[in-house]
Amino acid sequence: MTNPKISIIVAIDDKRGIGKNNKLPWHIPEDLKRFRRLTSQHTIIMGRKTFESIISYTGKPLPNRINMVITRNPDFRAEGVSINTSLEEALFEAKENEQSEIFIIGGAQIFQQAIDMGVVDRIYLTKVEGDYDADTFFPPYTDFKKVISEESREENGIKYKFINLEREE
Repeated sequence: MTNPKISIIVAIDDKRGIGKNNKLPWHIPEDLKRFRRLTSQHTIIMGRKTFESIISYTGKPLPNRINMVITRNPDFRAEGVSINTSLEEALFEAKENEQSEIFIIGGAQIFQQAIDMGVVDRIYLTKVEGDYDADTFFPPYTDFKKVISEESREENGIKYKFINLEREE
């Protein structure tokens, strides 16, 4: 079993909002490209609602990645994904396959569990300026104060920053 880095990748608004009606509240093509570039060829772990949101857009699991879904529903089935009943189980399985980096991609409950467990090494954060009236929120991430990189951007009138954070030692 390898010991890959465990990272969260997420976009949040000024109030830490991450979603509304199980969808992203904004459309930022550069953020989607960054997500694809960072997560391709890696293992991604997500909750069932996040998976269903992705399926509603793409019709299939995300390509060029090992897709892992966490659900409490013992009857849940989906083609092309690994199904797990807990984050611990998913991480154990992911570490058997992934060499360098495992990405936790949502949703709010899975993010909260990962942060509470203390297993997250890095957060790839897209901070979107404004309040998007979200109904789902990213948990506080106060232990992640070490800024590795920060880049301000604007697209379609939306201001945002790509910020890579690591846990303060």
